[in-house]
Amino acid sequence: MQLLSGSLNIWCKLYGTLIATASFVTCASAQDLIYSPVNPAFGGSGLNSSHLLATANAQRDATASDANDGFGSTTDGTDASEQSDADLFVRQLEGRLLSALAGQVTDAIFGQNPQESGLVTFGTTTVQFSRTLDSISLLITDSLDGTVTEIIVPQLITGNS
Repeated sequence: MQLLSGSLNIWCKLYGTLIATASFVTCASAQDLIYSPVNPAFGGSGLNSSHLLATANAQRDATASDANDGFGSTTDGTDASEQSDADLFVRQLEGRLLSALAGQVTDAIFGQNPQESGLVTFGTTTVQFSRTLDSISLLITDSLDGTVTEIIVPQLITGNS
């Protein structure tokens, strides 16, 4: 009987230990991670909008009205934003024509029949170019106001002749 009571005593201790251990162990549970945006523009809570707007305004150094539209001021001193549509069209047309002039000069220097020197005239602007062994020299003269600009571009020299 003592053997039976001893083994019962061991079983009771094991059972008690098992119950005590089980009470400390909890089941691990997991769930899917769900992304929820903060910005209301992307589906977040509308209550965040005033905070996000205040933060953006505090970080902004320049505004769209501070930006230069690329035209700057005109020769008569008026701001480019005060120009008429016709003035803007003339400026864009001048830019396109000057771009075509640059294309002609480039073609004369590097095209199908490259020239060693030449002269291209467009209105009051004259572009004179000359090619040397190590560089290409461009002399741009505006006869209207007498300004002269010289550009020297180095040529790529390779060992293959």
